[in-house]
Amino acid sequence: MAPTRNDGRDGCLAFVENHQHRLLRAAYLICGNQHQAEDLLQDALLKLALRWSSVRNADPSAYVRAILYRDSVSWWRRRRREWLSAAPPDQVAHDRDGALRLTMHDALGLLPPRQRAVLVLRYYEDLTEVATAEALGVTVGTVKSQCHAALRRLREVAPDLARDARPSRGSADLANGLEVNP
Repeated sequence: MAPTRNDGRDGCLAFVENHQHRLLRAAYLICGNQHQAEDLLQDALLKLALRWSSVRNADPSAYVRAILYRDSVSWWRRRRREWLSAAPPDQVAHDRDGALRLTMHDALGLLPPRQRAVLVLRYYEDLTEVATAEALGVTVGTVKSQCHAALRRLREVAPDLARDARPSRGSADLANGLEVNP
């Protein structure tokens, strides 16, 4: 039997097995659709496998995340359409956590892809501003401004999120100007 060449495939397979669930969650948070997230991750892992020999000594998860975010933005630009509906969506039951989750999902869907990617990296993946900038290939200042704009937009489109995120304060605190990021 002739010896087979491995070319580091075992390392790539081990990486995929260890990180695929976390990367799939990140892909879902970016695009908001389970099937699209699976396709996005599959394409990103294929690109990783093709470049494994040059990426394996660096940070493969950062490489895959960068591919996820860039491909998501490219997909969004190609298929940007407005979906009209004849009737408004059904009302959600009084499940507070479920309603809050749906509100957050809908609000994230209204953000541009880059702002959504910044929020996912900063607050879901818990990356620093520098790591977020490196993953997206932008400057730290861009990360800060996109994050600020995204949070402001979330407060505008989903005021329920702003009320739930902060403890209730008396009017005296507001009169003193102690509110956070009004």
